[in-house]
Amino acid sequence: MRPRTLDIVLTAAVFVTSVSESLVSAGVSGPRWAAALLSGAMSLLLLGRRTHPVAMSVALLALVLPTAAFVVNPSDLISTFFPLLILAYGGGAYASPRGGVLVLGMMIAGVVAVGLLSPDYMSADLYFPVIIVVLCWLGGRTVRTRARHAAELHETAALAAERREREADEAVAEERRRIAREMHDVVAHSISVMVVQAGGARRILASDPVRAEEAASRIRATGSDALAEMHILLGVLESAPDGASPPTLDGLEELVERTRAAGLPVSLEVRGERRALSPGAELAVYRVVQEALTNAMKHAGSATTVVRLAWGEDALEINVADRGEGGPSPRLAGAGHGLIGMRERLRVYGGEVQSGPQPEGGFEVAARLPLEPATVGAL
Repeated sequence: MRPRTLDIVLTAAVFVTSVSESLVSAGVSGPRWAAALLSGAMSLLLLGRRTHPVAMSVALLALVLPTAAFVVNPSDLISTFFPLLILAYGGGAYASPRGGVLVLGMMIAGVVAVGLLSPDYMSADLYFPVIIVVLCWLGGRTVRTRARHAAELHETAALAAERREREADEAVAEERRRIAREMHDVVAHSISVMVVQAGGARRILASDPVRAEEAASRIRATGSDALAEMHILLGVLESAPDGASPPTLDGLEELVERTRAAGLPVSLEVRGERRALSPGAELAVYRVVQEALTNAMKHAGSATTVVRLAWGEDALEINVADRGEGGPSPRLAGAGHGLIGMRERLRVYGGEVQSGPQPEGGFEVAARLPLEPATVGAL
């Protein structure tokens, strides 16, 4: 189940449970419609638990405290604990380290405040809910840490696979260069011998036909040997494995699927009509998206990430944005990788790349590739 679908199902279940309990519970002292309205609003906050965990926690406190003061003691409604515990988990799993600590502090303060509003509260009414909230928060933080470690291991494995493939390609290229040098030696030596023998045969053709015929035989044998060696070398070249075809825009969906399978909730959105690009330009766009997703996997944890391609009249806009902490990846500073690699690839085609943290949180990579006037192609 997709994360967004899971959130909708979870929110709907908690909403129905909370509203139903508010309407039938005997512990409601105030208007039942107010209790149902407030408990339903608390449930709807679960829709933003992944993208805005801190804001949803603040909103929960803003609803819980008036409910406890004027309508009903939340401890009398079991369903009101569901949003509290789920948002505590979300603060540990989806908020930044500083935001997670803030969520934990607010949740503890809210639980203590609600307990103190009860006229007959006991000490257990304070510390027992606090323990449950802390355990849920720790569970979310543990899941977040494990997800980040898994993403790092996945990236390390991917880099190791790329390095092995690159070393294999370099070995093939080096073998081909060696074969080319050997072929040059074979051809140069054989032709030199044939030229010398042909010149000598021409000079003695009239005076010594027997020796001239022997020279012609040696020329024929030398040429045959050279052709045989060339056939051997060419056969080695033909049997050598060719490199894979360079990726194109058609492979973006597969790239997104692989990234999603690795644990990053990512989606692909394409707007406008696709235009024809050169193979090099398509490869540049593919690499930009690939590098941006690699950065998101390492630093966004399990935050939602969106890849957008917008085909305009004069340019292709590429945008990769996540809702993580917004930390830059070390690969973005590496020569030939990350941001430098993105800029250099697109600069060849007149494009540009910008990246940085977003004001609302997360990290964004935005690129623009100018398009030449061309016939509009099918998607």
